[in-house]
Amino acid sequence: MADTSVIEISKKAVEGNIGFLREQLGGDVMITSVVKSNAYGHGMDAYVPLAEKAGIDHFSVFSACEARRLMKIKSPGTRIMIMGWLDDKDIEWAIMNEIEFFVFDILRLEKVISVYGDTGVPALVHIETETGMNRTGMNRQELRRAVDIILKNRRSVVLKGLCSHLAGAESIANHVRIQRQISRFLRLCKWFGEKGLVPEFRHVASSAGALTYPGARFDMVRMGILQYGYWPSAETFIQYIGRRKEKSDPLTRVISWKSRVMTIKKVKRGEFVSYGTIFLAQEDKKIAVIPVGYSHGYNRSLSNQGRVLINGQRVGVIGLVNMNMLIADVTQLPDVKTGDEVVLIGSQGELTISVASFSEFSNQLNYELLTRLPEAIPRQVVS
Repeated sequence: MADTSVIEISKKAVEGNIGFLREQLGGDVMITSVVKSNAYGHGMDAYVPLAEKAGIDHFSVFSACEARRLMKIKSPGTRIMIMGWLDDKDIEWAIMNEIEFFVFDILRLEKVISVYGDTGVPALVHIETETGMNRTGMNRQELRRAVDIILKNRRSVVLKGLCSHLAGAESIANHVRIQRQISRFLRLCKWFGEKGLVPEFRHVASSAGALTYPGARFDMVRMGILQYGYWPSAETFIQYIGRRKEKSDPLTRVISWKSRVMTIKKVKRGEFVSYGTIFLAQEDKKIAVIPVGYSHGYNRSLSNQGRVLINGQRVGVIGLVNMNMLIADVTQLPDVKTGDEVVLIGSQGELTISVASFSEFSNQLNYELLTRLPEAIPRQVVS
């Protein structure tokens, strides 16, 4: 039974991207591969084994639900870190499965201590500090309480990490704010050390921070969008290539999204195409119906805007994008037929449809478009 579309994951691209990142970061910095939101839409089941083969043995997710899924995929010895949601009832499960997790408030820390009383097993925690992001993380007053609690319950906690999150390292507009955060974090690391609490890993940087602020790499970086072949922003890419003689993009997009022509039909001049009246044929048209719509992640705002590749040519999406179908203008493709490959994201011949081109037309971030690709679309690993 054939699906209406398939997402291909390139093994070669994964290996190349991770190799590039290791080269940039050096051997002393741990890479934790962030695979939250179904590996940024790439498919956790497909991506994680490829990343492991490329040498990654530490993965980060947002929630316990994602961690449970990752437990079924990962190899023995590969570590998991939960950066966000962890319900009280999941804390014992995480501890007993040696899963690391962020502690960003006193309530969670107190729960960790109480669980130790029941299990006798210490929790592998990363204490998240507030340095200026103002989202999650403990401020200086809360950290004083946290340190007192940890010092009184040393057997309950293994301090795996001390961490924070940079507030928009992908934009030069945030430069001063980021530098202040890094300075605050360094002071907190020193203060923890003075209290006799030295973490195994200090970490604040995600993809943008790791490349733009080398001094923020510390012992670990939380690598997200870069590993999938995308730059966090145009500024990040420009800053990277500006320092190098070779101006080409060293990253390769991991994902391709493909479908097939479902049917071909002709439309006479003066007729409207699809729902409503947003596209009027100004001449006789030949159209191709493609079995992908907004329920599959092809945004409705791409109506009369999107592009797809068919028979090595770029053609326009016309009319409204439906729930399960979109329509392409193939008037200029004399040999198009039912069953022909349609590339929604990726390359065909010498042409490419990029995620960035989607973003420009639909006013979405790369992150947003990728993570909205439904899990129901099958992911297929290709060489």
